[in-house]
Amino acid sequence: MTLPIALWEISQHLVHYTKPYLQKHVIRILWMVPIYALNAWLALLFPEGAIYMDTVRECYEAYVIYNFMIYLLNFLNSNLDLEEVLENKEQIRHFIPMCCLSNWRNGRELIQRCKHGILQYTVVRPVVTVIALICELAGVYEENQFTGKNAYTYIVCINNFSQFISMYCLVLFYKATREELQPMRPIAKFLCIKAVIFFSFFQGFIIAILVATGAIKEAFTADDHQAKIIANSLQDFLICIEMFLAAIAHLYAFSYRPYVDPEAEQVPCCDSFWSMWDVSDVHRDIKDHIRVVGSTVKRQVTRIRTSESVEDERTRLISSGPHRALEQPGSTSHYQSLSEPRDQVLTEAEAPSDKTGNIIILSI
Repeated sequence: MTLPIALWEISQHLVHYTKPYLQKHVIRILWMVPIYALNAWLALLFPEGAIYMDTVRECYEAYVIYNFMIYLLNFLNSNLDLEEVLENKEQIRHFIPMCCLSNWRNGRELIQRCKHGILQYTVVRPVVTVIALICELAGVYEENQFTGKNAYTYIVCINNFSQFISMYCLVLFYKATREELQPMRPIAKFLCIKAVIFFSFFQGFIIAILVATGAIKEAFTADDHQAKIIANSLQDFLICIEMFLAAIAHLYAFSYRPYVDPEAEQVPCCDSFWSMWDVSDVHRDIKDHIRVVGSTVKRQVTRIRTSESVEDERTRLISSGPHRALEQPGSTSHYQSLSEPRDQVLTEAEAPSDKTGNIIILSI
């Protein structure tokens, strides 16, 4: 029943494709249910190949979070100047457990940081998933085994941290724009996205703990290999059930009815179908994300190197002795040009001298 319900809802959006800038992302989100359900069903039929089929599901999870963020941005920007609205609001503060971070300024900075915080998961998840496949083929993955000697432990930590950052940025963005999002019933949509992702994650985590502690092995009187297959099958069976519930929830949360407009220009179903597969916007955003991250890293490296250069120069001046520290009165030394404005080197007219007339540097 899951596939017919989900595909019917998708088809209705394609028929009533009156707002492409919104519905393209809605349709991509709706595809999550049939992809998850079909993936879980195939994994139940072919348990030995479950890890390879799960690759598609895991990558699409990141894709869904990205599309949901863009969907919210497009909705807001179609009705108002989002940057201006946020700038006129009271400062949005971080919440637990990120409350120790400095606040992101309302407006463009908040929007861009939330967007890039979500985009990083779109990049990290597929890359880490490919690494997991390579490790599985190399025999070092050891799924559901939490030890420091296999790849699974580190990959799970990286995935979870990246997913946490992504979901945190999404929730922070919702906190900042909650009032402006009210016309599109955001609570139901947020719950649908978060429920599917978090249920699949937490139940997988709990099942992995049961495998690691030997509970599944004892309950089913199975060896290690059989326990691993049973754990994966249990996860896939639960996903099949959950996707049926998610398909029903999506009928309400992402309904096609608000887009039914007899007076609007009707786009042919084939055109709307193919536009859904146009991922040029994703490519553009990921390219921009990589450029921004690269520029940020480059600036940080340059800042560190500059700081080291200043510190080295100060060390040389201190160790060189008084006779090398003096420049001509009124001139700007190389030391002054590198140091911060508050660092001052006194000239001969300003600084006290010792018995030999050498100048003493008072502030380093």
